[in-house]
Amino acid sequence: MFVTSRWPSIILALLALLHSALVAADDSRGIRLGEQTKSQWRFGVVVKATGGPASGIRATLPVPMDWPEQTVRKINEEKTANVDSVTYRPLEGGVRQMVVSILRLPAGGEASAVVTLEVTKRRIEPPGDTSMYQVPAKPGIELKKFLSPSPYIESKDPKIESLARELTADKQQAWDKAAAIFDWVRDNVKYEFADDIRPANVALNDGKGDCEELSSLVVALCRASKIPARAVWVPRHTYPEFYLVDDHGKGHWFPCQAAGKERQFGGMIEDRPILQKGDNFTVPGERTPQRYVQQSLRAKDAAAPPEVKFIMERVKE
Repeated sequence: MFVTSRWPSIILALLALLHSALVAADDSRGIRLGEQTKSQWRFGVVVKATGGPASGIRATLPVPMDWPEQTVRKINEEKTANVDSVTYRPLEGGVRQMVVSILRLPAGGEASAVVTLEVTKRRIEPPGDTSMYQVPAKPGIELKKFLSPSPYIESKDPKIESLARELTADKQQAWDKAAAIFDWVRDNVKYEFADDIRPANVALNDGKGDCEELSSLVVALCRASKIPARAVWVPRHTYPEFYLVDDHGKGHWFPCQAAGKERQFGGMIEDRPILQKGDNFTVPGERTPQRYVQQSLRAKDAAAPPEVKFIMERVKE
Protein backbone atom coordinates (compact mmCIF):
# COMPACT_ATOMS: atom_id res chain seq x y z
CA MET A 1 0.00 0.00 0.00
CA PHE A 2 1.32 3.49 -0.95
CA VAL A 3 1.85 6.11 1.71
CA THR A 4 -0.14 9.17 0.62
CA SER A 5 2.29 11.60 2.28
CA ARG A 6 4.90 10.68 -0.32
CA TRP A 7 2.81 11.76 -3.29
CA PRO A 8 3.78 15.47 -3.20
CA SER A 9 7.49 14.65 -3.29
CA ILE A 10 7.02 12.09 -6.06
CA ILE A 11 5.00 14.56 -8.14
CA LEU A 12 7.61 17.29 -7.62
CA ALA A 13 10.38 14.93 -8.68
CA LEU A 14 8.47 13.96 -11.83
CA LEU A 15 7.83 17.61 -12.65
CA ALA A 16 11.52 18.38 -12.18
CA LEU A 17 12.48 15.57 -14.54
CA LEU A 18 9.95 16.77 -17.09
CA HIS A 19 11.30 20.33 -16.85
CA SER A 20 14.87 19.10 -17.35
CA ALA A 21 13.84 17.11 -20.39
CA LEU A 22 12.06 20.09 -21.92
CA VAL A 23 15.05 22.37 -21.32
CA ALA A 24 17.41 19.80 -22.84
CA ALA A 25 15.15 19.47 -25.87
CA ASP A 26 14.88 23.24 -26.34
CA ASP A 27 17.62 24.16 -28.80
CA SER A 28 16.02 27.41 -29.92
CA ARG A 29 18.44 29.53 -27.87
CA GLY A 30 21.88 30.23 -29.23
CA ILE A 31 23.63 28.49 -32.07
CA ARG A 32 22.56 25.03 -33.14
CA LEU A 33 25.27 22.61 -34.21
CA GLY A 34 24.45 20.65 -37.33
CA GLU A 35 26.23 18.39 -39.78
CA GLN A 36 29.90 17.66 -39.01
CA THR A 37 32.92 17.35 -41.27
CA LYS A 38 36.37 15.94 -40.50
CA SER A 39 39.69 16.88 -42.03
CA GLN A 40 43.37 16.51 -41.24
CA TRP A 41 45.80 19.42 -41.22
CA ARG A 42 49.58 19.72 -40.88
CA PHE A 43 51.09 22.61 -38.92
CA GLY A 44 54.77 23.16 -38.32
CA VAL A 45 58.04 24.74 -39.36
CA VAL A 46 61.23 23.98 -41.28
CA VAL A 47 64.32 26.01 -40.34
CA LYS A 48 67.65 26.12 -42.21
CA ALA A 49 70.81 27.96 -41.19
CA THR A 50 71.75 29.26 -44.63
CA GLY A 51 74.02 32.19 -43.67
CA GLY A 52 76.12 30.45 -41.05
CA PRO A 53 75.55 28.73 -37.68
CA ALA A 54 72.62 29.80 -35.52
CA SER A 55 71.65 29.12 -31.91
CA GLY A 56 68.79 29.83 -29.52
CA ILE A 57 66.19 29.43 -32.26
CA ARG A 58 62.51 29.59 -31.36
CA ALA A 59 59.64 29.33 -33.83
CA THR A 60 55.99 29.92 -32.90
CA LEU A 61 52.76 29.52 -34.82
CA PRO A 62 49.04 29.37 -34.01
CA VAL A 63 47.38 25.95 -34.14
CA PRO A 64 43.71 24.99 -33.76
CA MET A 65 42.14 24.41 -30.34
CA ASP A 66 38.69 23.26 -29.19
CA TRP A 67 35.66 25.54 -29.59
CA PRO A 68 31.94 24.77 -29.27
CA GLU A 69 31.81 24.08 -33.02
CA GLN A 70 35.27 22.49 -33.25
CA THR A 71 37.17 19.61 -31.67
CA VAL A 72 40.84 18.90 -32.30
CA ARG A 73 42.74 15.62 -31.93
CA LYS A 74 46.47 15.14 -32.41
CA ILE A 75 47.21 12.36 -34.90
CA ASN A 76 50.96 12.55 -35.17
CA GLU A 77 53.94 14.71 -34.28
CA GLU A 78 57.26 14.51 -36.11
CA LYS A 79 60.47 16.34 -35.30
CA THR A 80 64.07 16.00 -36.31
CA ALA A 81 66.64 14.98 -33.71
CA ASN A 82 68.09 18.49 -33.49
CA VAL A 83 64.78 19.95 -32.29
CA ASP A 84 65.10 20.41 -28.54
CA SER A 85 61.38 20.60 -27.72
CA VAL A 86 57.87 21.10 -29.11
CA THR A 87 55.36 22.57 -26.67
CA TYR A 88 51.93 24.16 -26.82
CA ARG A 89 50.83 27.17 -24.82
CA PRO A 90 47.49 28.97 -24.58
CA LEU A 91 47.49 32.73 -24.88
CA GLU A 92 44.84 34.75 -23.08
CA GLY A 93 41.94 35.55 -25.34
CA GLY A 94 41.43 32.53 -27.58
CA VAL A 95 44.51 31.08 -29.27
CA ARG A 96 47.02 28.27 -28.79
CA GLN A 97 50.63 28.51 -29.92
CA MET A 98 52.95 25.74 -31.02
CA VAL A 99 56.46 26.56 -29.78
CA VAL A 100 59.45 24.87 -31.42
CA SER A 101 62.86 25.27 -29.72
CA ILE A 102 66.16 24.49 -31.46
CA LEU A 103 69.35 24.88 -29.45
CA ARG A 104 71.82 25.06 -32.33
CA LEU A 105 72.13 24.58 -36.07
CA PRO A 106 75.49 24.40 -37.87
CA ALA A 107 75.93 26.27 -41.14
CA GLY A 108 73.67 24.58 -43.68
CA GLY A 109 71.90 22.57 -40.96
CA GLU A 110 68.15 22.03 -41.11
CA ALA A 111 65.52 21.20 -38.48
CA SER A 112 61.78 20.63 -38.68
CA ALA A 113 58.76 19.93 -36.48
CA VAL A 114 55.30 19.13 -37.82
CA VAL A 115 52.10 18.11 -36.07
CA THR A 116 49.14 16.47 -37.82
CA LEU A 117 45.73 17.28 -36.36
CA GLU A 118 42.28 15.88 -37.01
CA VAL A 119 39.76 18.71 -36.93
CA THR A 120 36.05 18.04 -36.55
CA LYS A 121 33.90 21.02 -37.49
CA ARG A 122 30.16 21.33 -36.93
CA ARG A 123 27.98 23.43 -39.18
CA ILE A 124 26.36 26.30 -37.25
CA GLU A 125 22.64 26.83 -37.80
CA PRO A 126 21.13 30.24 -36.92
CA PRO A 127 18.54 30.37 -34.12
CA GLY A 128 14.88 29.92 -34.97
CA ASP A 129 13.57 32.78 -32.83
CA THR A 130 15.68 35.93 -32.79
CA SER A 131 13.26 38.18 -30.90
CA MET A 132 14.53 36.95 -27.51
CA TYR A 133 18.02 38.42 -27.86
CA GLN A 134 19.26 41.56 -26.19
CA VAL A 135 22.42 43.62 -26.01
CA PRO A 136 24.18 42.66 -22.73
CA ALA A 137 23.26 45.29 -20.14
CA LYS A 138 26.17 44.62 -17.77
CA PRO A 139 29.06 43.08 -19.68
CA GLY A 140 31.76 41.55 -17.51
CA ILE A 141 35.50 41.99 -17.80
CA GLU A 142 35.83 39.31 -20.47
CA LEU A 143 33.22 40.98 -22.67
CA LYS A 144 34.46 44.54 -22.21
CA LYS A 145 37.54 43.89 -24.31
CA PHE A 146 35.19 43.06 -27.18
CA LEU A 147 33.56 46.47 -26.78
CA SER A 148 36.78 48.50 -26.94
CA PRO A 149 39.04 49.48 -29.85
CA SER A 150 41.74 47.02 -30.85
CA PRO A 151 44.44 47.03 -33.55
CA TYR A 152 42.87 48.11 -36.87
CA ILE A 153 39.39 48.18 -35.27
CA GLU A 154 38.73 51.83 -34.43
CA SER A 155 35.31 51.55 -32.81
CA LYS A 156 35.72 55.03 -31.24
CA ASP A 157 36.32 56.71 -34.60
CA PRO A 158 33.73 59.53 -34.97
CA LYS A 159 32.64 58.39 -38.45
CA ILE A 160 32.18 54.82 -37.28
CA GLU A 161 30.22 55.92 -34.20
CA SER A 162 28.02 58.20 -36.31
CA LEU A 163 27.29 55.48 -38.86
CA ALA A 164 26.53 52.97 -36.09
CA ARG A 165 23.93 55.33 -34.61
CA GLU A 166 22.40 55.90 -38.03
CA LEU A 167 22.15 52.20 -38.89
CA THR A 168 20.58 51.14 -35.59
CA ALA A 169 18.43 54.19 -34.79
CA ASP A 170 15.12 52.67 -35.91
CA LYS A 171 15.85 49.09 -34.81
CA GLN A 172 14.15 47.91 -31.63
CA GLN A 173 15.53 44.38 -31.45
CA ALA A 174 19.21 43.62 -30.88
CA TRP A 175 19.29 41.01 -33.65
CA ASP A 176 17.98 43.57 -36.16
CA LYS A 177 20.66 46.06 -35.08
CA ALA A 178 23.44 43.56 -35.77
CA ALA A 179 21.79 42.55 -39.05
CA ALA A 180 21.53 46.19 -40.18
CA ILE A 181 25.27 46.67 -39.58
CA PHE A 182 26.16 43.43 -41.36
CA ASP A 183 23.99 44.12 -44.41
CA TRP A 184 25.19 47.70 -44.75
CA VAL A 185 28.84 46.63 -44.85
CA ARG A 186 28.15 43.92 -47.43
CA ASP A 187 26.09 46.30 -49.58
CA ASN A 188 28.37 49.34 -49.39
CA VAL A 189 31.96 48.13 -49.02
CA LYS A 190 33.24 46.45 -52.16
CA TYR A 191 35.34 43.32 -51.74
CA GLU A 192 38.85 43.88 -53.06
CA PHE A 193 41.85 41.75 -52.12
CA ALA A 194 44.75 43.57 -50.47
CA ASP A 195 48.24 42.38 -49.57
CA ASP A 196 48.37 44.35 -46.32
CA ILE A 197 45.91 44.87 -43.47
CA ARG A 198 44.18 48.24 -43.45
CA PRO A 199 42.22 49.84 -40.60
CA ALA A 200 38.44 49.64 -40.45
CA ASN A 201 38.07 53.40 -40.84
CA VAL A 202 40.14 53.28 -44.05
CA ALA A 203 37.83 50.60 -45.45
CA LEU A 204 34.87 52.83 -44.55
CA ASN A 205 36.42 55.91 -46.20
CA ASP A 206 37.59 54.02 -49.31
CA GLY A 207 34.46 51.90 -49.65
CA LYS A 208 36.50 48.76 -50.29
CA GLY A 209 38.44 46.03 -48.50
CA ASP A 210 39.03 42.31 -48.31
CA CYS A 211 37.72 39.85 -45.71
CA GLU A 212 39.94 41.39 -43.01
CA GLU A 213 38.73 44.94 -43.56
CA LEU A 214 35.07 43.97 -44.00
CA SER A 215 35.20 41.92 -40.81
CA SER A 216 36.98 44.72 -38.93
CA LEU A 217 34.32 47.22 -39.99
CA VAL A 218 31.46 44.94 -38.91
CA VAL A 219 33.20 44.41 -35.56
CA ALA A 220 33.89 48.13 -35.11
CA LEU A 221 30.29 49.13 -35.90
CA CYS A 222 28.93 46.47 -33.54
CA ARG A 223 31.18 47.66 -30.73
CA ALA A 224 30.15 51.26 -31.40
CA SER A 225 26.56 50.02 -30.95
CA LYS A 226 27.50 48.35 -27.61
CA ILE A 227 27.26 44.88 -29.17
CA PRO A 228 30.36 42.82 -28.26
CA ALA A 229 32.07 41.50 -31.38
CA ARG A 230 35.34 39.85 -32.40
CA ALA A 231 37.23 38.47 -35.40
CA VAL A 232 37.50 34.74 -36.12
CA TRP A 233 40.46 33.43 -38.08
CA VAL A 234 40.68 30.34 -40.27
CA PRO A 235 43.42 29.59 -42.83
CA ARG A 236 43.45 32.43 -45.39
CA HIS A 237 40.16 33.93 -44.22
CA THR A 238 38.52 36.03 -41.48
CA TYR A 239 34.91 36.53 -40.42
CA PRO A 240 33.15 38.29 -37.49
CA GLU A 241 31.16 37.08 -34.50
CA PHE A 242 28.78 39.15 -32.38
CA TYR A 243 27.47 38.46 -28.88
CA LEU A 244 23.92 38.74 -27.53
CA VAL A 245 22.13 37.40 -24.45
CA ASP A 246 18.86 35.46 -24.53
CA ASP A 247 15.75 35.83 -22.37
CA HIS A 248 17.34 33.56 -19.73
CA GLY A 249 20.35 35.87 -19.44
CA LYS A 250 22.71 33.44 -21.18
CA GLY A 251 25.15 34.82 -23.73
CA HIS A 252 25.84 33.44 -27.19
CA TRP A 253 28.36 34.17 -29.95
CA PHE A 254 26.88 34.24 -33.45
CA PRO A 255 29.04 34.12 -36.61
CA CYS A 256 28.44 35.97 -39.85
CA GLN A 257 30.22 36.04 -43.21
CA ALA A 258 31.21 39.62 -44.00
CA ALA A 259 32.89 38.63 -47.28
CA GLY A 260 31.41 36.01 -49.58
CA LYS A 261 28.69 35.49 -52.14
CA GLU A 262 26.18 33.88 -49.77
CA ARG A 263 24.56 35.79 -46.93
CA GLN A 264 25.47 33.86 -43.80
CA PHE A 265 24.23 35.70 -40.73
CA GLY A 266 23.89 33.98 -37.35
CA GLY A 267 25.06 30.69 -38.87
CA MET A 268 28.16 29.43 -40.64
CA ILE A 269 29.18 26.78 -43.15
CA GLU A 270 32.98 26.58 -42.87
CA ASP A 271 35.07 23.41 -42.67
CA ARG A 272 38.47 25.08 -42.29
CA PRO A 273 39.88 24.94 -38.74
CA ILE A 274 39.51 27.91 -36.42
CA LEU A 275 42.99 29.22 -35.60
CA GLN A 276 41.94 31.90 -33.15
CA LYS A 277 39.08 34.06 -31.98
CA GLY A 278 39.77 37.65 -31.02
CA ASP A 279 41.73 40.63 -32.32
CA ASN A 280 43.70 42.05 -29.39
CA PHE A 281 46.36 39.65 -28.11
CA THR A 282 49.26 40.06 -25.73
CA VAL A 283 51.97 37.94 -27.34
CA PRO A 284 55.25 37.06 -25.57
CA GLY A 285 58.10 38.89 -27.28
CA GLU A 286 55.88 41.59 -28.80
CA ARG A 287 55.82 45.07 -27.29
CA THR A 288 52.38 46.09 -28.52
CA PRO A 289 49.00 44.32 -28.63
CA GLN A 290 48.60 42.18 -31.73
CA ARG A 291 45.53 41.91 -33.92
CA TYR A 292 46.56 38.41 -34.95
CA VAL A 293 48.99 35.93 -33.41
CA GLN A 294 51.33 35.48 -36.34
CA GLN A 295 53.96 32.93 -37.17
CA SER A 296 57.36 34.03 -35.89
CA LEU A 297 61.01 32.97 -35.80
CA ARG A 298 63.75 34.38 -33.60
CA ALA A 299 67.39 33.38 -33.09
CA LYS A 300 69.49 34.69 -30.19
CA ASP A 301 72.76 34.30 -32.06
CA ALA A 302 73.03 33.91 -35.83
CA ALA A 303 75.46 35.03 -38.52
CA ALA A 304 72.40 35.74 -40.67
CA PRO A 305 68.65 35.22 -40.15
CA PRO A 306 67.84 31.54 -40.65
CA GLU A 307 65.66 30.56 -43.59
CA VAL A 308 62.20 29.52 -42.43
CA LYS A 309 59.20 27.81 -43.99
CA PHE A 310 55.97 27.59 -42.00
CA ILE A 311 53.57 24.76 -42.78
CA MET A 312 49.80 25.12 -42.71
CA GLU A 313 48.18 22.72 -45.13
CA ARG A 314 45.30 20.35 -45.47
CA VAL A 315 46.22 16.68 -45.81
CA LYS A 316 44.96 15.35 -49.11
CA GLU A 317 42.56 12.46 -48.67
